[in-house]
Amino acid sequence: MENICVIGLGYVGLPVALAISKKFNTIGYDINKKRLFDLKRKIDSNNEFSKKDFLKKKISFTSNYRDLKRCNFFIVCVPTPITINNIPNLSFVNKSVSLLAKLVKKGDIIVLESTVYPGITEKFAKKLSSKVKLNNNKDFFTCYSPERINPGDNSKKLKNIKKVFAINTNNKRILNKIKKIYNLISKKIIFSKKIAEAETAKAIENTQRDLNIALYNELLILSDKMNLNFNEVIRLASSKWNFLKFKPGLVGGHCLPVDPYYLSYIASKNNFKMKVALAGRTVNNNMKNFVLQKFYNYIKNKKIKKNSSILLVGLTYKYGVADLRNSLNLEIFKQIKKEFKKTRYFDPFINEKDNFNKSENLKNYKTVIFLSYGEKFLNLFKRLKKIKVNIIDPFKYYEKF
Repeated sequence: MENICVIGLGYVGLPVALAISKKFNTIGYDINKKRLFDLKRKIDSNNEFSKKDFLKKKISFTSNYRDLKRCNFFIVCVPTPITINNIPNLSFVNKSVSLLAKLVKKGDIIVLESTVYPGITEKFAKKLSSKVKLNNNKDFFTCYSPERINPGDNSKKLKNIKKVFAINTNNKRILNKIKKIYNLISKKIIFSKKIAEAETAKAIENTQRDLNIALYNELLILSDKMNLNFNEVIRLASSKWNFLKFKPGLVGGHCLPVDPYYLSYIASKNNFKMKVALAGRTVNNNMKNFVLQKFYNYIKNKKIKKNSSILLVGLTYKYGVADLRNSLNLEIFKQIKKEFKKTRYFDPFINEKDNFNKSENLKNYKTVIFLSYGEKFLNLFKRLKKIKVNIIDPFKYYEKF
């Protein structure tokens, strides 16, 4: 019988653990005591799962590695951020090696799901092999299956997406075991024997999206400077059959602002300087300044005083999630609040002290600035429009309403 351990219970690890625990005994491991305390009470502070999602699951949660001794299938879902200098930070992956060195035995399978650059899974396996004195792909098996979690998107849940799985073996017993477990996560598994190619594929998935959003952001700025209707420009351009449609906006979270640096880093280690991959980063990071300039120009033209109440709509990095990692929305909020002390925000997906209370009178706000787009925000926009409150819509999300 398989006993599963999922290491790291964030936006990636928890969905994986809950999916597998429908059938297999599963232990969720994390070092975040507050996270574990909540999960044991069937509370997901990321707001992706409700209490009913924990019911009828063979799952427990722990921070004690001794509880993992009986596990024989390990799935690593730890963060892979970047440093302040935009260098890949693999400290959590390395800590996972140290943890697994206390646990791995013959016949065990380890799957790395964290986003890495090509070559890391192999290094991971070599480090582990030297620590446990066992041979990878013979005594134990190390695989790579890049996460494809899209928080806040109900149409892209795990069961609905294709899952890449890379393992360098022809061992049918091991392959059948993997299929049996991973089919609980996704019915659409795409197998590859080249782990480095799967690692690269993951890195470019988000890099190409970052680049396309950057192009749209530049087109938005150009339209703004030329006094053109951006939405009309895109409507006309999208009438061509092969036009790719994206939305401009603030790019944050754990993937898009990070993955291009992983790709560029390994390219530099192979004596190749990527000229395009990081181009989107400069543009997208600078959109914070674009929004702030819009705000200050508007405030100046409208002669709005520093003691006025300002409302910012959308604080997390995107609509529908509670994730504040790399949120340019949050940075903008902090910057405005330094000068306009009565600045608050509206974001129903988090619960913080400066959050807008629905019972408040919207007319008290001199200016409302929209940084995200979604149904709840659109409803607020329509309310504001009726009572004629000053609205700043820098990304033209609501121009057509």
